[in-house]
This record gives sequence, C-alpha cells and structure tokens, in this order.
Amino acid sequence: MNEQAQLNDELIIAETWMKAGKEVAIATVVSTWGSAPRPSGSHLVIDEEGNFEGSVSGGCVESAVVAEAMDVLTTGEPKMLEFGVADETAFEVGLSCGGNIRVYVERLG
Repeated sequence: MNEQAQLNDELIIAETWMKAGKEVAIATVVSTWGSAPRPSGSHLVIDEEGNFEGSVSGGCVESAVVAEAMDVLTTGEPKMLEFGVADETAFEVGLSCGGNIRVYVERLG
C-alpha cells in the first residue's frame, strides 16, 4: 500500500471512530534522523480504549506512543515525544535501529 493510501486509511479510521462517539488522538512523525523506521508524516490513530491503527515506528515505540496518547486524551494537552539512541529509554521501548524520531501527539475533535 502506498503512503498516501495508508494516510487516507488512518484518517478514515479516525473519522469513523469519532463518528461512533470515541475520543481520538493522532500521533504524527514530524522529523527523523538517521535510520528511522517510518518517514515523516507517518500516523498512528489511537482511541480512548487504547485501540490503534497505523504506525509511527514500525512497531518499536508504538506502546510508548499509545500510553502518551492516553494522557493527551485525558488532558487535551498535545505532546511532542522524542525517541532515539541517545534517549535512555530508546532500548527499553525498542528503538534499536540507530535513529531518532520526533512524534507529535494531539487530540482530534
């Protein structure tokens, strides 16, 4: 699936969840450095139950992003997250690819 089709799918999923009355957050890769698993513009959509679709890291930091998204859904305050080899939690969350990614998480709606 090409990147544009993937983006459309994730936005359609977010819209569908919102129409069903769910609170939804979206996480977007805003910058990468080095060997990053997903390019800038990649998305992950998360609902208040912790369900998610898409990817911001090929699976290596999704659980940490989902946890942060739950906080964003509760507070309404967006967050900028950074994961990388210099981050002491990088190995803990699985970012062993040698890169760095910045992910912006915000509530939709």
